[in-house]
Amino acid sequence: MSFFSRLRKDIRVVFERDPAARSVIEVLFCYSGLHAIWFHRISHALYKRGWVLIPRMISNLARFLTGIEIHPGATIGEGLFIDHGTGIVIGETAEIGNNVTLYQGVTLGGTGKEKGKRHPTIGNNVVVASGAKVLGSFTVGDHAKIGAGSVVLKPVPPYATVVGIPGRIVVMRGKRVHTAQELRQALRATRLVESDDSITDIEEELDVDLDHDMLPDPDEEMRECMMRQIQALEKKVDELEKRLEDKEHA
Repeated sequence: MSFFSRLRKDIRVVFERDPAARSVIEVLFCYSGLHAIWFHRISHALYKRGWVLIPRMISNLARFLTGIEIHPGATIGEGLFIDHGTGIVIGETAEIGNNVTLYQGVTLGGTGKEKGKRHPTIGNNVVVASGAKVLGSFTVGDHAKIGAGSVVLKPVPPYATVVGIPGRIVVMRGKRVHTAQELRQALRATRLVESDDSITDIEEELDVDLDHDMLPDPDEEMRECMMRQIQALEKKVDELEKRLEDKEHA
């Protein structure tokens, strides 16, 4: 992918996943998540060539300007979208797949002082909601969703939704919310879709379920279950008391 094609795709991803985006100029100048990704590409390219100090300085500069800390060693795929990214931390050995969405306060970190691979691997089309912490060297499967404020310490299978502390799987599902044709119609005016953009690339970018607020609440479900059982027991006790009263009056 050429330099300008990649920039065009980065901007297009913002329009796909943020309804607040109004114009290309606004995205270029006002989206700190986009700036952090561009800084990382420079630092990562130098890091892979054996440089250490300058990539870290670039990373620190990006953190100062954007509030987002991405280690130069982290590997990031195409189509990453960082929304309101203040407080995001991505560790050195973290790997992020294609079309991933990260919200503010997310940490992709480690759990100890071990060497080598110590940060998570995030699959394709994953959504990690605000404040979530994914800690350790394991894989989060494709199309998974991590609920806001969750602390994930174990592997997550594809199409799973994880909530809680520690994170636990509460549902398994995957859902497409738009079609490629709808996207093309919406983006033609912004000139972010070229004639050589394949339909598959557009569909992959769209195959992200951003409804991270629509999460089940297992604690509430437990309370409702207990209330139903208590009501059933109360009803049974009332029936038994009535039978005793009828026998006494007989």
